[in-house]
Amino acid sequence: MNMKYQYRFLRFPGGKAKAVTFSYDDGIRQDIRFSDLLQTYGIKCTFNLNSRKMRGERGLTPAEVNEHILNRGHEVALHGSNHRAQGTLRPIEGIQDVLMNRLELEETYGRIIRGMAYPDCGIRFFTNNADYESIRNYLKELDVAYVRTLGGDNDSFALPQDWYAWMPTAHHNNPQIFEYIDKFLGIDVNSPQAYGAKRPASLFYLWGHSYEFDNNNGWEHIGKICERLSQKEDIWYATNMEIYDYVTAYHSLIYSADGTRVYNPTLHEIWFDTDRKLSSVKPGKTLVL
Repeated sequence: MNMKYQYRFLRFPGGKAKAVTFSYDDGIRQDIRFSDLLQTYGIKCTFNLNSRKMRGERGLTPAEVNEHILNRGHEVALHGSNHRAQGTLRPIEGIQDVLMNRLELEETYGRIIRGMAYPDCGIRFFTNNADYESIRNYLKELDVAYVRTLGGDNDSFALPQDWYAWMPTAHHNNPQIFEYIDKFLGIDVNSPQAYGAKRPASLFYLWGHSYEFDNNNGWEHIGKICERLSQKEDIWYATNMEIYDYVTAYHSLIYSADGTRVYNPTLHEIWFDTDRKLSSVKPGKTLVL
């Protein structure tokens, strides 16, 4: 028996082949102005917060987080209760820093919080017998779904292979940032010249800290970035958790042996491209191709 189809690729909601997500750290006062900017351009962001005590007077109050972040459709995620790098901590210290952060944020905002960005230098180096496998294992046990790591000039639009070392595309101050944006916007998986096996979905992931915008015309710079990336019909604008939930739902699809039937056991309508033909399968349904 010959297989009927050659290639199948994930597509984001609505059949879109590209997505944009932002991730900004520390829950500081400049996040209010940044949120206003994101609102103007329709871009969604994940804001990674430490404990309120750690943020102090420079941090947002719970009321401000609700008004300027959560009520606008953005995400709140973990950033370590005391902003300690996991790669430098004994497991018990790392577990405590993440768990206390999660308990405080969930109690404060009345929702389940499972996303995270590594604080400080994260997992870039290791001391005190810390190692990546141990850190990933205890984060899984703490029910953390994903963790952003650092990669200032990653120059990649690939979806993560390891959700506990999720590499962003670039920091907003990367000197090549507009080259990356142009490269991303120029991707066209529907072009006749697009090679069949190289038509995956693409993600542009920007990270940083909003206090960095106070220097070197930073607010003008991030405004130009948002303007270039915004209001594109072929892009899905999502938080980090929305990306995670959708991609993991796609990977939960169940196929017949010959690939002609697809069952969707998830709560999401899932889109995919099969040999340049778009399809979607609704929650709880089976699609015959």
